[in-house]
Amino acid sequence: MDNKFPGKDISDSDLKDKFPLAAKKFTNHYSKFKVCGIEFGGKKIPVMAGPNMVENLSMIRKTATSVKKSGASFLRGGAYKPLTFPYRSKKYFETREEGVHWLSIVKKEIKIPVITEILDVRDIDHVCKVTDIIQIGSRNMQNYPLLTECAKTMKPIMIKRHYGASLRDWLGAAEYVLFEGNKKVMLCERGVSVTHTHRSTSRFLLDLQVVPAIKEISHLPVIVDPSHATFWRPWVKDMTLASIASGADGIMLEVHPDPENSAVDPLQPISFRSFSKLMNQMKKVAKSIGRKI
Repeated sequence: MDNKFPGKDISDSDLKDKFPLAAKKFTNHYSKFKVCGIEFGGKKIPVMAGPNMVENLSMIRKTATSVKKSGASFLRGGAYKPLTFPYRSKKYFETREEGVHWLSIVKKEIKIPVITEILDVRDIDHVCKVTDIIQIGSRNMQNYPLLTECAKTMKPIMIKRHYGASLRDWLGAAEYVLFEGNKKVMLCERGVSVTHTHRSTSRFLLDLQVVPAIKEISHLPVIVDPSHATFWRPWVKDMTLASIASGADGIMLEVHPDPENSAVDPLQPISFRSFSKLMNQMKKVAKSIGRKI
């Protein structure tokens, strides 16, 4: 690499000995790979869209139909959710095995690839029968046994950055997957904890500086999730467009048929109409930097 001192908390020794598989070998070293025929790391910027929680079959069917029509490459939907607190209710819940089953139905009917989260090694086999990309959530970023077992499936894996993690920690997590021979790894920025945010409801700030920072030292594609980072619907559009301008290799958005009544995190999802409009705006920004949606 040309840069001798690539990061505040990363040394040359780290690049050689701690995460050599995640580190760039030369200036223009960037990984490219396809998932269901859709390339990551190239000119195209794939969009993953859908609800935080797969609430029922009708809802996820409507969502899959709508986001695909608007141009999304992947349907995102959570069946297993690491909810902050252990309490569940009729409003605040997980659908677990049933949710995975619903994803399998709409995947076949609508013909759209799926990304969903795995929380536990015991769920790997049945979730991997459906998902095309395994999502490792921020809270499991350093769950190394989970990372290792998911890596062994050879499914593409997206690792969300923990909201308190350094770039060094994040690349260390990616190294666990790469170490198992699984080269289809992508990173996802979803907001970091800071002393102050801009709304009482906002828990995180979107760290867009990390996109070019990663690209200086790693070859892995970088996805951005403006929905979870902002935790506020009116800001999602602006941060999505800024994410593309910053060099993001993919976008993950929370889209819901009735955003205000979403079972999980109702402050952040956008509507079908807003998503369709945003897709058109994303195309313009992507075109301006020589990329496409």
